[in-house]
Amino acid sequence: MTNDESQPVPPLPVPPPSKLLSYLRLFRAPNVFTAIADVAMGLVFVNASFGQATPAACLVGASCLLYTAGMILNDVFDVQTDVRERPHRPIPAGQVSLAWARWLGFEFLVIGIVLGACAGFAAGNVPLPWRSGAVAACLAACVLLYDGLLKNTIVAPLAMGACRFFNVLLGMSLSATAFGDSFSIAGFATSHLMVAGGIGIYISGVTWFARTEAKTSNRMLLAWGTLVMAVGIGLLALFPLVQETGIAFRLDPKYVWPLVLFMLTFTILRRCILAITNPHPQRVQAAVKQCIMSLIVLDAAVCLFVADWPWAVAVLALLAPMVALGKWVYST
Repeated sequence: MTNDESQPVPPLPVPPPSKLLSYLRLFRAPNVFTAIADVAMGLVFVNASFGQATPAACLVGASCLLYTAGMILNDVFDVQTDVRERPHRPIPAGQVSLAWARWLGFEFLVIGIVLGACAGFAAGNVPLPWRSGAVAACLAACVLLYDGLLKNTIVAPLAMGACRFFNVLLGMSLSATAFGDSFSIAGFATSHLMVAGGIGIYISGVTWFARTEAKTSNRMLLAWGTLVMAVGIGLLALFPLVQETGIAFRLDPKYVWPLVLFMLTFTILRRCILAITNPHPQRVQAAVKQCIMSLIVLDAAVCLFVADWPWAVAVLALLAPMVALGKWVYST
């Protein structure tokens, strides 16, 4: 006979996460600070500051809601897959109901578009007050296209990049001038489109890089994603060559600015190259996390180039809450 001490001790039950933590996980809350950084950079790019408080707050609120809607609807559309492969996520785990998550996602999209539209008319001195609402609507459309139709297709990274492209343009939509002296679209000059495009291409590369992060990745796919990221950063380095909006650069555009971006590129992509040599899921996921966080650094670098340094510091400070919140909430 055995005594009680020889019996296996049953594991202690793991308490379910709090309701707040469940929602933060559903929202991928740490990543929302990268969306704020995009809009803040766009504002600084066209105003050399954050501009008027009320319109800026409307744009930040719109960006946060549209980004969060994308995260919610991602899980809504993926619920059947998550039940099989990621049952710990809030919806399949029963922490947030599917119907409520669906309603919340679409509600955030609508309110985000409304806030975006309000920003242009609240500013009062912009030549195209409807533009911020139109850009917010384009961003919402890209969110729906990615989550509902394109996520599992070859063009999914382009759709994700388009979301970031319009997010940067959302911040730039309150520019004081409607048209530059050369090519423009809806009042966005070539330099605006290059900066927003550089961020969009960078995120497309990150998305390609992360396509199979949950398992051992294909080295060619990782290399392609890394190359696309480098192209995006390269576009940021080249935009001063076509600058036509009268911005006073704070760094030398011919030597210092390309050197700054080269050093950032080396820092950002070093971990990606290590993941290519050994495409283990942990290495790939660590590289993806760093690339996402580095988006804030890139936004801050653009701010430093076109405005006084406190605005760049303010954007860079968004890393602090992102890192702190990331200790409890997953970001991918």
